[in-house]
Amino acid sequence: MTQYVFVTGGVVSSLGKGIVVASIGRMLKSRGATIAVMKLDPYLNVDPGTMSPYQHGEVYVTGDGSETDLDLGHYERFIDVELTAVSNVTAGQIYSDVISRERNGRYLGGTIQTVPHVTNLIKERIHQLADETGADVAVIEVGGTVGDIEGLPFLEAIRQMHNDVGRDNAIYVHLTLLPYLGSTGELKTKPTQHSVQALRGIGIQPDAIICRSDFEVDLGLREKISLYCDVPTEAVIGLETLDTVYAVPLSLEEAGFGDFLADRLGITKSPDLSQWADMVEKLRDPKRTVRVAIVGKYVELPDSYLSVIEALRHSALAQDCEVKIDWIKAEDIEELGADSVLDRASGVIVPGGFGERGIEGMVSAARYARERAIPYLGLCLGMQVMVIEFARSVLGLEDANSAEFDPGSKNHVIAYMPGQRELGTTGGTMRLGLYPCALVPGTIAAGAYGSELVNERHRHRYELNNDYRDRLNGAGLLTSGTAPDGSLVEISEVEGHPFMVGSQFHPEFASRPDRPHPLFREFMGAAVDTLREGAQHSLPMDESGGDDTASSPEIVERSGIST
Repeated sequence: MTQYVFVTGGVVSSLGKGIVVASIGRMLKSRGATIAVMKLDPYLNVDPGTMSPYQHGEVYVTGDGSETDLDLGHYERFIDVELTAVSNVTAGQIYSDVISRERNGRYLGGTIQTVPHVTNLIKERIHQLADETGADVAVIEVGGTVGDIEGLPFLEAIRQMHNDVGRDNAIYVHLTLLPYLGSTGELKTKPTQHSVQALRGIGIQPDAIICRSDFEVDLGLREKISLYCDVPTEAVIGLETLDTVYAVPLSLEEAGFGDFLADRLGITKSPDLSQWADMVEKLRDPKRTVRVAIVGKYVELPDSYLSVIEALRHSALAQDCEVKIDWIKAEDIEELGADSVLDRASGVIVPGGFGERGIEGMVSAARYARERAIPYLGLCLGMQVMVIEFARSVLGLEDANSAEFDPGSKNHVIAYMPGQRELGTTGGTMRLGLYPCALVPGTIAAGAYGSELVNERHRHRYELNNDYRDRLNGAGLLTSGTAPDGSLVEISEVEGHPFMVGSQFHPEFASRPDRPHPLFREFMGAAVDTLREGAQHSLPMDESGGDDTASSPEIVERSGIST
């Protein structure tokens, strides 16, 4: 029988429930347990696919093509599991299903109510996770905080699970904040007490409380929380802000939380987090620093590119270096010039996105990297702007563009995929999930993968227009990966460039701390080489020349957030 660990949050959102869930999964997996994981999202969207990145951050795509919450990326990276649609449940999905069943007469004329119909369907999805995975332990995160009105059906459903599966098979973990009050110089426990009181009012008595804090949570505070919240002192865990999220499993393990969970779940095998600890130690002691510019549309909210950030960190770890990210608004390049904001970067990444805002700045970034032989990695949209720039600068097609950005252009080097133009809806209708890619021998991409055929995750409507493929290849923009039947360009690269590669898919989703994605790994290696040589070599420029705007390091800092 699958056992369950339910994680709820209180006081404020964004405390790191996703990281805690991922860390619980890693700790239990290190003890030999098989792990399933799920995110319950109370919002009414069916999935985050149509939500603005400013609203919800990154949309994480699973192998089966599901557009899901970014926390699923944490789960996959920490636990090293392949998740599917069953691992992300939203209120929109639940209510849509309930109404559909009612319209089809599935309830035999009964009155449809939140309890039991909505809560039963939530539990049905939880049991489906257990049935499909056969996991020893399912770790379930409830999004939002206790007291959110939209989250009440989910909390009621997990409360009922206590009786459905038995007390010994359901553990409730509550994550709260201990705010620091500067005027008195102390951490305050009252918000945690109120949060637990609200949770108990719903009928859930937490078995453990994890207290997030920027300062040490000493024994006295833990005993106070234990007294007022009716939780054993050893189950009140302090979790201080750490220098890296990958240290969280080690911190929780050191605090005794892993042993507490194992004892409650009847797991007897000792943990082995030695390789994870070695990875964290190496992460904390890099030999050098490499600066990479991410040129994007949503850089004010780095969570929009969360998987890109983590893939960069994984690849930097493999190169024994630390990556410093310059967040560059694409519009700033349009206003100030690429030289002014990219001159300190040893590598440039243009990630995915939608809409025409900032596109010309991204095109300028691609041109800057191509002309100066700076390593460049284009991800989905980043590949498309690389193609647009090459067609304009090298083929001389001044109006080259994407059908997405300029419908009136006579040279759509990026065009709709077959069947996409005719679609009348936007949610879940793109090319999504794993598709195969056949690599062309002798290319940078083939050398990075060391394989002839790979599978990668996609999320796009547009593709390189095959009418221009031969001209681009002849001019030096090589097709280095295609669909097995050759119908779709999956990877392009610039001939003779140290590393200028664009992928139509999203390689960042497949990167892991101990297995950086091959394209990110090779990109970071090329960036390290650029750093080591201490100079930005130059390729011949096209006749129009480069941007001669004066270099200004201060502009880089003003343009974005350095992390």
